[in-house]
Amino acid sequence: MPYICAGGYKSILYGHVIKPGEVFDLPASLEIGEIILLQDVSVAERAISRLIRVPLTQNMEDSLLSWTFNLGSGALQASTLRAVINRMEYDEAPDQIRRWIYAGGRKLRGLIKRREIEARLFSCG
Repeated sequence: MPYICAGGYKSILYGHVIKPGEVFDLPASLEIGEIILLQDVSVAERAISRLIRVPLTQNMEDSLLSWTFNLGSGALQASTLRAVINRMEYDEAPDQIRRWIYAGGRKLRGLIKRREIEARLFSCG
């Protein structure tokens, strides 16, 4: 069923932000959920491929995929995180990842935990 995420966006399933004009048969089936999740992940993967111009290990890429899936490609494009990675300052990236812990103007415990996992995964290189 649709819900309002911590960032204030109307969402459904695995964190898919409902776009204007999108309509879902409710409740959404598991199969539909998986299809939409794969589409959303694909959008995040393409953004990383387009915006990151330096080599990444699988762990670094997986970390960025989680981050970009959660925050969107616009956040990656405008972020200092992108800049430090593209300068190959990989050691600075985990601290940049950890900065993104606010939604709706509030620091969220769930985002703190998520960013810590992403930062540690990135550090595992």
